[in-house]
Parts: sequence; C-alpha cells; structure tokens
Amino acid sequence: MPSSAPAARNWFDQGGSAYARFRPEYPPALAARLAGMAPDRRLAVDVGCGNGQLTRLLAPCFEQVVGIDPSADQIANAFPDARIDYRRAPAESMPLPDGCASLITAAQAAHWFDLPAFYREARRIAAPGAVLALVSYGVLELEQPLAERFRHFYRDEIGPYWPPERTLVDSGYATIDFPFPERAAPAMELRCAWSLPQFLGYLSTWSAVRNASEAGRETLLRDFADALAAAWGDAARERTVRWPIHMHIGHL
Repeated sequence: MPSSAPAARNWFDQGGSAYARFRPEYPPALAARLAGMAPDRRLAVDVGCGNGQLTRLLAPCFEQVVGIDPSADQIANAFPDARIDYRRAPAESMPLPDGCASLITAAQAAHWFDLPAFYREARRIAAPGAVLALVSYGVLELEQPLAERFRHFYRDEIGPYWPPERTLVDSGYATIDFPFPERAAPAMELRCAWSLPQFLGYLSTWSAVRNASEAGRETLLRDFADALAAAWGDAARERTVRWPIHMHIGHL
C-alpha cells in the first residue's frame, strides 16, 4: 500500500517559479513610509527587484515605478502591473537618465551588489533630495516546538552552504557600508501564516538550499523536512512566521 508519510515527498522540489510563489510580502505600510520620505512622488526605482515584492507596493505611491533586476527569470516571473516598468539590468549600470529618481530602494538585494559602483549609480540617477533605502529582513522566527529544530538547521546544517554575503543579512545590515546621512527607520516586520508546504517552498528559494542540493546533500534537506513535518503536525495547519525588517535610509 503506498505511503502518504511526509518522507515520501520532496518538499524542496518547487520548480522555477518558486521565488515568485513563496517569498514573503512586505507590509504596504513600508512603501507608504518610504514614499513619505521622498521629496516628491514622480519616480521610484526598485533595484534588484526580483519578482517585484516591494516594487508593486510602491506603484500606488508614485507616478512611475521602475523595477530593475539582472535576472531574466526574475523579471519573467514579476508581478504584472501597468504602472511598473520592469527592466533587466545590473544595479551597477542602470538604464536611467541622470537626476530622475525621487526614491531608490533595494530590498533584500544590496548584499549582492558591488556597493561602491551601485552607490555611484544611485547618486547619478538621484533627483535633488532623493532618498535611498536599503531594506533587509533577518532570520525568520518560528513558534515552538518548531523554533529550536529550525535554528539548528539554519545555524549548523545549512549554514556552511550560505554564500559569504549572507552574513550581512544575518546582522541586519549592521555592518554594511552606507556612506549617507541616515534617517531613523520605522520598526516593522514581515508576518505570514503558512502551511508546511508554503514554509518549505520558501526555504526552497534559499541559495544555501540550492547549494546543498548541488553538493549532494539531499539527505540533509530531506531529514530536516521530515523532522519539521513531524513537529508541525497537520501539513495544512497554518503557523506564524515572522521576520524583523532592517533598514538603512539616507538622503543622496
């Protein structure tokens, strides 16, 4: 008789559109607060936009929004919105004219940039009084009894497979170079109510999970998924997942 146990399922095999389906969404209040700091509402540029998690929240706040990402796959899976112009380009060479942007954002992306080159481009495209915001969300927080098993997985098991840039995210961008006069950042968090497949779908988007899989460590991933499934209970049960939001906000 076929087994229906979680171990029989590859929880991490989510396909190419997983990033668009499983990444958590920023609170709309974040976009509103950033827009309120900009000198006007003419143009917002979201750099390293991915599939547009923050980009689409900026759209109602500005006359025009441009989302920029170097990945054709991310742009292909971006949230469609007539108010958003998605463009494929690197953060260090943006196809925009000088002095055009009132707000420039980089959400969960700046740790991948060549920061000196990006900052030169940000200064170039910035309108007078423009605001630059680097946004990141830290290590997720789970409720008990899941939290301890997740921390062990994140720190001890999958930890060696993160790229070095991940340390900037783990620190909440505390050590990232940000050579601009800073403004106080509002206290915010991301919060989702997710089933087990949604949670593990999110983990499947991690570069560390892809690296571990490519290194032949599928057993590590499967064992974690099975252990978490056992602690989760009913896979359809929604549990709260939280991420603290960290920001550097400054005037260019």
